[in-house]
Amino acid sequence: MVARSSEVRPSAVRHSASPGAGGRRRRGAGRIAGLGLGGAALLVLLTGCDVGKTFDGFGWPQGGITPESHRMYDLWIASCIAALAVGVFVWGLIFWCVIRYRKRGNELPVQTRYNLPMEFLYTIAPILVVSVLFYYTAVVQTDVNKESKNPDVTVEVVAFKWNWQFNYRDGQGRDANTVASVLGTSEVIPVLVLPSGRSIRFEEQSRDVIHSFWVPELLFKRDVMPGNVRNTFEVSSIDQEGAFVGRCAELCGSYHAFMNFELRVVSPEKYEQFLAAKKGGQSTQDALKAIGEPEYATETKPFDTRRTKDNFNPSDATAGAGN
Repeated sequence: MVARSSEVRPSAVRHSASPGAGGRRRRGAGRIAGLGLGGAALLVLLTGCDVGKTFDGFGWPQGGITPESHRMYDLWIASCIAALAVGVFVWGLIFWCVIRYRKRGNELPVQTRYNLPMEFLYTIAPILVVSVLFYYTAVVQTDVNKESKNPDVTVEVVAFKWNWQFNYRDGQGRDANTVASVLGTSEVIPVLVLPSGRSIRFEEQSRDVIHSFWVPELLFKRDVMPGNVRNTFEVSSIDQEGAFVGRCAELCGSYHAFMNFELRVVSPEKYEQFLAAKKGGQSTQDALKAIGEPEYATETKPFDTRRTKDNFNPSDATAGAGN
């Protein structure tokens, strides 16, 4: 009878934490703290320079001419900086985890380990970030949409395919009277003359489809709705004189891309002279010339409607002919 050789089986040994475990935890916490400090340093560095100008406004129109446009621009830039700071922190954690916990053998790591501070961080931090962004967005939105009871100037914006009419009103609402008007045509770009340093209310309506009133330097796009909808908004002042291109920002039809107008900001004295000339029966071009301004739009030009050409049914085509 052959005796079995004795076998030594490895018993399950419960290893106590090694003396270096605390040091490793401290080093891990130090790395996380370093990443946080790096993100904070990046945030301070970015806020210390003109980030918007350096990065072309992160896609936001620059050169705002109203206090409202400046508030929206500042909110956008601050949001982009915060997003970059959070992104750098998250990217740092990802690369650190890739390097620190890379595969070192065929042994499967422990699957039940967790990190309570880390779980707390990635649960609470997003809530805090979203809450802060929501708060400042609500504050800026409320401020930008605020309207006063008695604005200095009221203009009715009437949109139609594919042009604009601007009516200068003597009050607010549908019951107010139009004292002067500027009408655009296919040959002449309409010029909306407004004074600097005055509060201005815009009341919008459309004669056909949805249009969108937009001067990038003035404010964000405002929809012009057909029917009984009368959208209104207000700017507290225009801080810079000059000519600025206005556009229809809603896809409204065939000539949508050419539905432009020009905003001409002048001094309050010139504005009063222009309005008096219009009330006296002068044309928009004559009224502009009277205050020393160019008679026609300088930042955009009329489009070619091609309505004089027989584009779709050429006269020399044979009836019923085809390829």
